[in-house]
Amino acid sequence: MRRDYFELDVDSVDWVEEGDDPRRPHVYIDFHGPEDLLRDRLTDPDGELLDTEETDVAFRLQEPRDDNPEATGVVGVTNRITGEFIVELNEEADDVLRFIEAAREYGRSVDADGGQYEVEIAVDGDRLVAYEKETFLVYDAEGNLLRTESLIPSGVEL
Repeated sequence: MRRDYFELDVDSVDWVEEGDDPRRPHVYIDFHGPEDLLRDRLTDPDGELLDTEETDVAFRLQEPRDDNPEATGVVGVTNRITGEFIVELNEEADDVLRFIEAAREYGRSVDADGGQYEVEIAVDGDRLVAYEKETFLVYDAEGNLLRTESLIPSGVEL
């Protein structure tokens, strides 16, 4: 699927810098392409939409951040069972890491049993799925996990 089919927007991240009450960060991914293609990727072999436990969210830098303050990377939502990408789109590293920090602070501030952030995937503005997530892995350009940048719940071993 083409990356330009997707549009990503976030909300509930400014509260961290502004000192407001904590709010669960949200990622909205809107798809503007063939709906059947996206729906197929979001469906398990039984024809059911994947649930939260069957998906993972990650970010892989395309270049070192030290060398470039405007570094970019690829946000990916994958099928945990098959490893296949459901969604891939390019984003600025600072924006993604700011989102992860808001999700981390939200988890520290409130009882986050339902997850520390939410990912919603829509087709032309119509919600298809929403996942409450606790993990958001960050990798460097060589594919090495950046633990300090990642959002990893306590007690989880990778």
